[in-house]
Amino acid sequence: MRKQLVEIITTPDPALRNSPLESICQLLSLPELLAECNELERFRRRSGNLYERVRALFFLYAIHRFHLPLKPGSAGKGLVPFEGYEHLLQRRFEEAIAIFFEAQSANGPSDAVSSALAAAYYGLGFQTLADQVRRSVRSVRGNQWMFRIGHPFDQPLRIRPELLQHSELDGSFPILREATPVRMDLSHSAWSDIFFLGMDFPEGARVLNISIDLCIKGRDKEPRPPIEAYLRVIDEPVLRLTSVDLSATVDITELPEIFDFAKDYLGLLKAAVIASGIVPPGIEGSRQSLVALLERVVVPGQGLELVSNVNNIPKGSRLAVSTNLLGSLIALCMRATGQAKSLTGPLREEERRLVLVRAILGEWLGGSGGGWQDSGGVWPGAKLIEGVLAEEGDP
Repeated sequence: MRKQLVEIITTPDPALRNSPLESICQLLSLPELLAECNELERFRRRSGNLYERVRALFFLYAIHRFHLPLKPGSAGKGLVPFEGYEHLLQRRFEEAIAIFFEAQSANGPSDAVSSALAAAYYGLGFQTLADQVRRSVRSVRGNQWMFRIGHPFDQPLRIRPELLQHSELDGSFPILREATPVRMDLSHSAWSDIFFLGMDFPEGARVLNISIDLCIKGRDKEPRPPIEAYLRVIDEPVLRLTSVDLSATVDITELPEIFDFAKDYLGLLKAAVIASGIVPPGIEGSRQSLVALLERVVVPGQGLELVSNVNNIPKGSRLAVSTNLLGSLIALCMRATGQAKSLTGPLREEERRLVLVRAILGEWLGGSGGGWQDSGGVWPGAKLIEGVLAEEGDP
């Protein structure tokens, strides 16, 4: 049988490679489309090319979501195996796919099982990209140590002495503040700065953006950075995270809570703590003590409070608020732990680049998957940012 969809993925011919998926799926019968899915499944497992694997996964997602359920012979009703559903909730997508495939083979294709397979393939596609982001971030000089730490005693970071000095007036600790602009893209990238789309057409991935401060006309005297982040030491062995604009706060005492991004509205703050190295990504699943880790970073009996505030920006503003908020929080944490040279003032160029890389990691940890030009607010002025073809040795 001709492997039409695999050929679309692997061909060097742009005309064929850019063929719409619908142009193939509409012409195939249910058995033929199922056979193509089986070929795609085998192909994505054996391919050593990241782009090919991810494109095959998104093909499989789209086929099961939009095409197979409409084919004559596909049942409108069906049962989704509960064990597979549990694997979906735990983000164990490979295991879920195997169970759903067994159900499809035993009972025939149905809308229900196709829907479950679509969810699993979609999740696995983004998980595959996120794993590559982790590998890329890990390869950047200055980041490797974060992924090797599995015990609090291995943590090299320490809070700067200036932040541990009590005030003579009220006994409180100093507050470190970071203020960051947002970014506006003047030439739209058509989302080519999202990793997979950038891989599909890297020569078209170009963005001109500027950093901007904001004000409300008639109320504010002058524009100011709309993103603010604050950090201080507190006299409790907890990690306290607060979002002022979302009216959300939590005291975290256990390590697994930090890696549970869906539990509350504080996923970005959790991602910043991880991406900055205060809670290193390598310690996830280690069953170690957060209190012991805080004792290592701060001092016994004390913890950290991290606060964010986004001033008067509505959701959907297209100003890359989440990524620049991450960048602001990460820069703040890096300053507090001596990873940036200065407590105040502009970051150095190499520090900005490290903030950008870690902000991308934070976006993918938190599940928002932002683009590589969204951190533009960390740099002042106007920037032209371009994608380039990978070369030998690039991660």
